[in-house]
Amino acid sequence: MNVNPSITKAWTTIQASLPIHPIHGEKEYKAAVLLLNKLVDIIGNNTRHPLYSMLESIEVFIEDYEETYERIPDVSPVMVLKFLMREHNLKQKDLVEIGPQSVVSEILNGKRKLNLRQIQALASRFKLDSSVFL
Repeated sequence: MNVNPSITKAWTTIQASLPIHPIHGEKEYKAAVLLLNKLVDIIGNNTRHPLYSMLESIEVFIEDYEETYERIPDVSPVMVLKFLMREHNLKQKDLVEIGPQSVVSEILNGKRKLNLRQIQALASRFKLDSSVFL
């Protein structure tokens, strides 16, 4: 397939002003999100709008960037453990791999830190990487 020279010229002009390409950094990410928001304002849910495919393309690039680079906020091991307990409907007595309820209570109240054995046991139980408890 031969590419018409007018297409090359048009694409060069478009690329100079719009971030329609894979995103390679925070600055490009922010520009793509701004463009996406402007397109959504213009297009709404009109899938027949002539710019809809541009919106879809930018959305894919944003999603790819977020999947690759989205930062997980810093969360303390105790916050992770409390979250997991809520999600799995667990009580202190259910965490026998940490130790007796008194030990679990001290950990949850910040009086004691998780040791390596406890971290490995929790990671195994919840099928997580042990780094989430570090």
